[in-house]
Amino acid sequence: MKENFERKYLPEFVYGGIDGAVTTLAVIAGAMGASLSAGIVIIFGFANLLADGFSMAISNYLSVKSQVELHRYHKDSPEYKKEARHPFKTGLATFISFIIIGFIPLMSFVLAFFMPSINEYKIAISIILTALAFLFVGGMKGRIVKKPIAHSAIETLLIGGIAAALAFIVGYILRGLAG
Repeated sequence: MKENFERKYLPEFVYGGIDGAVTTLAVIAGAMGASLSAGIVIIFGFANLLADGFSMAISNYLSVKSQVELHRYHKDSPEYKKEARHPFKTGLATFISFIIIGFIPLMSFVLAFFMPSINEYKIAISIILTALAFLFVGGMKGRIVKKPIAHSAIETLLIGGIAAALAFIVGYILRGLAG
């Protein structure tokens, strides 16, 4: 059962988790590049988590639902004999992964709000925790698909890091627009 679940919903875990961490870190990096306050980062971070997480989940739901409908239409065709996934479960898996992994970059900003002593380290903590999240998601992917765990983890870390760097650069270039 567990192996079947992993095989069916691994794409949602990886997709939701990586995108959650990337987009949240991108929001943080863009805001930091624009020299916005930590309060704004928290607001944008939570808005991103809920809106983007929901958008990805519902998009995944509709995508898988379309596959199921196509499968029903072509049920006698050999190329459509794939094991069907449940649209609601795929959407839910995407959303949960997005929210949990996506909160990791934001965690240090929320903690710094309540624990001012870590305020000066919140960006570094966010980057380190997000890097660990990328390594975890990539490593899990590698383990489940029986590929080298280190390679998969580093690949995920590099892709996520590039996305965050791009967001920081855009925020830095456009920082004058923030007032």
